[in-house]
Amino acid sequence: MLRTILASSRYIMIVPVIGTFLGSMALILYEAMALYASFIDTIRDGTVSAKAVKIFAVGIVEAVDVFLIAIAVYIISIGLYSLFIDDKLPLPKWLEVHNLEDLKGNLVSVVIAVLAVLFLREVVAWDGTSAIAAFGAGMALVIGALTFFLIKNNARR
Repeated sequence: MLRTILASSRYIMIVPVIGTFLGSMALILYEAMALYASFIDTIRDGTVSAKAVKIFAVGIVEAVDVFLIAIAVYIISIGLYSLFIDDKLPLPKWLEVHNLEDLKGNLVSVVIAVLAVLFLREVVAWDGTSAIAAFGAGMALVIGALTFFLIKNNARR
């Protein structure tokens, strides 16, 4: 009896699967609407200047950042579903999750991309007054540590 209960308890993971899936879809839809509104506002303003282009570019980079976060949440949703509910889900090879290490590796890879986009956003918006080199060095350390984690994680396999 306990064996049956424990075997069935894995289905409780449907709660975080659905939650992360819905969260990912909400982020994607919201940011798509925000990007569309930004595009319409830019056209409506009709301002063509270096500053206007820079503002629009920062908006696009910020949208990419949110989309990447949504992708990370989606990968978590798919990974949890594959690990706990159905491991026969047809997925591309790079998205297949066979254990928790695979899920962590996929997530860390997306986090590295998010951090790179975050730094790009700061560079594009940089006005020359802040210490962007220190920010970049900090980001480089974090990305380096995450890359080291990925390398060590892959070496163990």
